[in-house]
Amino acid sequence: MPRLTPVAPSSATGRTAELFTGIKSKLGMVPNMMQTLGHSPAALEGYLSLSSALGGGLLTATQREQIALAVGQANSCDYCLAAHSALGKMAGLTVDQIRDARLGTAVDAKDEALVGFARKLVDENGHVDDADLANLKQHGFSEGEIVEIVLNVSLNILTNYFNHVADPKIDFPAAPELAAAGTCSSNGTCSTH
Repeated sequence: MPRLTPVAPSSATGRTAELFTGIKSKLGMVPNMMQTLGHSPAALEGYLSLSSALGGGLLTATQREQIALAVGQANSCDYCLAAHSALGKMAGLTVDQIRDARLGTAVDAKDEALVGFARKLVDENGHVDDADLANLKQHGFSEGEIVEIVLNVSLNILTNYFNHVADPKIDFPAAPELAAAGTCSSNGTCSTH
């Protein structure tokens, strides 16, 4: 049961109604998290603006989804894990890549550096050292991309924390439970070896 009531798109007024119309035209729906953010048009618009700006940045959609999955797992945000598992698939991530990102790892060395850094930012409250930055640069990340990694982590922490407080009903397929040392099938079911 949600702890904050979502604003139904049919009853939204003013700026919230305008924002909901834009969301629905882009996504085909207004997700429950965004309906709940709709209580504050300023908060919803701020979230949408930052998300949109980063969507036009240097990082690819798959990289942004890998970050979202790593951060969502680190913060135990079931809503974000469900949403970004679905969005990750739409962006081209495989079930294995989604699982790996949630675990803070990847098969590809550049992706491994990306999700490892994202997890370290969360785990260390942003306190990274010179070696962490050098590792990203050695894997081909520019300083502009590093800035965007930090901002994408921050955006996802924002939604994770908001969802912990609001507890919106999950309106995406639930993300599978992670097995300790396992594999995930193409339907998203994970099991141990």
